[in-house]
Amino acid sequence: MRVLGFESSCDETGVALVELPPAGQPGMPKLLAQALHSQIAMHQAYGGVVPELASRDHIRRVLPLSREVLAQAQLGLHDVDVIAYTEGPGLAGALLVGAGVAVSLAAALGKPAVGVHHLEGHLLSPFLSADPPEFPFVALLVSGGHTQLMRVDEVGQYEILGETIDDAAGEAFDKSAKLLGLPYPGGPHLSKLAEQGRADAFELPRPLLHSGKPDFSFAGLKTAVLTQVKKLGDAPSEQQRADLAASTQAAIVEVLVKKSLLALKSTGLKRLVVAGGVGANALLRAELNAACMKRGVRVHYPELSLCTDNGAMIAMAAAMRLQRGMARLREDGGFGVRPRWDLSAA
Repeated sequence: MRVLGFESSCDETGVALVELPPAGQPGMPKLLAQALHSQIAMHQAYGGVVPELASRDHIRRVLPLSREVLAQAQLGLHDVDVIAYTEGPGLAGALLVGAGVAVSLAAALGKPAVGVHHLEGHLLSPFLSADPPEFPFVALLVSGGHTQLMRVDEVGQYEILGETIDDAAGEAFDKSAKLLGLPYPGGPHLSKLAEQGRADAFELPRPLLHSGKPDFSFAGLKTAVLTQVKKLGDAPSEQQRADLAASTQAAIVEVLVKKSLLALKSTGLKRLVVAGGVGANALLRAELNAACMKRGVRVHYPELSLCTDNGAMIAMAAAMRLQRGMARLREDGGFGVRPRWDLSAA
């Protein structure tokens, strides 16, 4: 069985094809081909994602990317058995593009369609890596506007252990980067600038670090960065900017690491999965690897190319649900999107 997956929740258009093992045979679904287009260059002039522009660009990209994926796999549309798409959460207009194309294609082919939760796609993306995890595990999901810690016992069995009460880690990176005058998307630029700075140069808060609970808060950190930027004046030196970037990154990473260790301790589990765009951060990976090694905990990450939004994670999530007979297949040509959608209800 082959699953063609579409991702269009924000500013990346992703298409991918995944193949399940034959019925009754063990094994993980295999990625056959994928293609991705990022809208970063288009949105840079506005300092952030413009929803209307994002939706229009998805329309332009989705069919050429689909042809590219099928050509890579040397297969045709009639070799596809199920069409998967991101149902939510995300930008309503952007979601509608992917959902509309997917369901229309499924109806034309006489094949079923299945809506996928965007965050479940991120959560299960490490299963596409060379070192896939095993259930159960603790998951640190750090994707865009989401920062959550979960206990994951199986596909669809998710218990929220902690989450952000205000800004997410990704927002803290991006908003701090904007305060430092860095271009969109700010997170990777802040991390790059931080390589030249000292992490102890500025004393920044670590909100909720010692609360004893696996919840997060980054709004106070953002405010502290704003205060430091104002103190530096209109013409800070490049070294001062690098030091503030390094101090900001260190604060975010310290909170993420400590909260992850707290969640592992409370569950007694010895396996951690990190997924989402912030999971590509080199300092976060290094600190988590070191801390977990001391405690005998295995850490799993998606491949770097799969940390951002992509079609492979959507096709994979659908395939893993299909393997377990859990996919909600639609064959009536109807569809809807969920810009807001709690993962626990997926």
